Amino acid sequence: MQGLHLTADLHDCQCQPHWFVDAEALGARCVAAVRHAGLQSVGQLFHRFPDTAEGPGGVTATVLLAESHLCVHTWPERRAVTLDVYVCNFGGDHSDKARQLLDALVALFAPREAVRQSLQRGRAPAHAD
Repeated sequence: MQGLHLTADLHDCQCQPHWFVDAEALGARCVAAVRHAGLQSVGQLFHRFPDTAEGPGGVTATVLLAESHLCVHTWPERRAVTLDVYVCNFGGDHSDKARQLLDALVALFAPREAVRQSLQRGRAPAHAD
């Protein structure tokens, strides 16, 4: 296995409030962003958590990809989001598609601060001589 794992912690997001709490709308936007980036959705789960004393419950949106996964977690009471995009590069390099997907979701949430990380996972397959 070999791939690219991208994360982003988004703070003080300026997006419309419904993106933090509407699981179906956020899920649909995630699936559309996956498709637009040229990746393939093979499954999905979108869940809204119950309200708390601090306010409305957040959302977890997970899209299983043929290439690996996308996960989004929202914290409406903090106007914060975490993003996780992992693509394996089996059969081709999907790194640029992963970056495009992450960029689209960062733009959706419009954070005042975004802390991004990138990790190369695995190692290149050994070639027989």
